[in-house]
Amino acid sequence: MDIVFIQGLKIDTVIGIYDWEREIRQEIVLDLEMSADIKSASETDHIDQTLDYKAVSKRLIDFVKTSEFQLVETLAEKITEIILNEFGVEKVKLTLNKGEAVTGAQGVGVIIERSSNG
Repeated sequence: MDIVFIQGLKIDTVIGIYDWEREIRQEIVLDLEMSADIKSASETDHIDQTLDYKAVSKRLIDFVKTSEFQLVETLAEKITEIILNEFGVEKVKLTLNKGEAVTGAQGVGVIIERSSNG
């Protein structure tokens, strides 16, 4: 299986458990690796035969901007569900970075892998 990736997708959203976090927007950064068969796209040179990373990005931006989850774990799970259910991806690996949420750390977050077969 081939990998289509999106790296460093920055999206602002409401995320966090603290009252002050519920009142502001914070930037999260997504890195995605999505398993997809892109062989036919290489043969036809046509966008309809591949996983359109622009369409995936647009869908995730629209979803994340309007979400208001408390936990990054919940947001990460919902993002992977969208990718698996709407884009026919067999497997996805997502790194969700909440940035400098912990003093002294360059980034914190979660890395999850999900597949369409459970």
